[in-house]
Amino acid sequence: MRHFMAAVFCLSAAVAANESVPGRVTFSKDVAPILYQRCLECHRAGEVAPMSLTTYQEARPWARAIKEKVLERKMPPWLADAHYGQFENDRRLSQKEIDTFVAWVDAGAPKGDDKDLPPLPKFAEGWTLGKPDVVFALENEVDVPADGVVPYRYYTVPTNFTEDKWIQAAEIRPGNRAVVHHIIVNVREPGDQQEQAAGVQADVRGRQGFKLAGFAPGEQPKVWPQGTAKMIKAGSNLIFQMHYTPNGKAATDRSYVGLFFAKDPVERKVLTATALNAKFVIPPGDGNHEVRSSWTASQDVRIVDLMPHMHYRGKDFTYTAVYPDGRSEIILSVPKYDFGWQLLYRFREPLFLPK
Repeated sequence: MRHFMAAVFCLSAAVAANESVPGRVTFSKDVAPILYQRCLECHRAGEVAPMSLTTYQEARPWARAIKEKVLERKMPPWLADAHYGQFENDRRLSQKEIDTFVAWVDAGAPKGDDKDLPPLPKFAEGWTLGKPDVVFALENEVDVPADGVVPYRYYTVPTNFTEDKWIQAAEIRPGNRAVVHHIIVNVREPGDQQEQAAGVQADVRGRQGFKLAGFAPGEQPKVWPQGTAKMIKAGSNLIFQMHYTPNGKAATDRSYVGLFFAKDPVERKVLTATALNAKFVIPPGDGNHEVRSSWTASQDVRIVDLMPHMHYRGKDFTYTAVYPDGRSEIILSVPKYDFGWQLLYRFREPLFLPK
């Protein structure tokens, strides 16, 4: 477990009470509205989920699996303990929504009348947030071998910005999901003379500039609150950190990132801070070793979001804010951390931390 006081500098609904599901439940009238609102972010053609659920024909074969996963609260993925923090991007289903899925499956998963179907949500092809203002891709196709372990790779992509740009949102897209585990895009500003170093240590020590956004299973695009944004200075380069995972078949990849410019005046600048501990040693035989690290606010800040990250041995994760008067509070608890779901937790209201 790691206890953190971490911040991103700047500046969902709670589970409903149990409600009965009235009448005969059908896909068209009752289930489709939930799928469209809660699931199509991932469960549509070209996205990360292994199956599309946009139509009755697509969803019907998965009816029992859907019931199982929503009853276990494994779908939609959300790992935070509900007792701590309120998050704008909370993916948990309400009890009524869960009851609706269960009633539908128990009734034989009837289709219902097509006229009851809500309009299918409109998505920009290849994007979750819509069409970006500018897209930057790796300059060349990357060859990924069929097997073996591929060290992290770093690729520089020039922005060619001739003026400073305020970025309101960023969405990273893998070119080949089958072989891309994660992507981190950093910004290297002009005048940063550090050479592009090899290996993870370069990124850990900040030699690749500041983090703009990331992609990993379950991670949503970065969107910052209105009135806040990240600045990319004129002449900056983007540094793509690529983690490829061979799957038995040689492949190629050309991943990319879409940037959305701030349309409103920017009142506060967003920065990313890290509470990091990369040098701990787990004692032999210790299956529950606690690791701590901390970050201290050098000025008044507001936390926009939190992203816990460990690797396969990680079990649970806690962020604790400790205030100047000695008071402390848990602001995020992830009791069953899962490396397969790299989730971001975006506060419903930014959390104020005094200097």
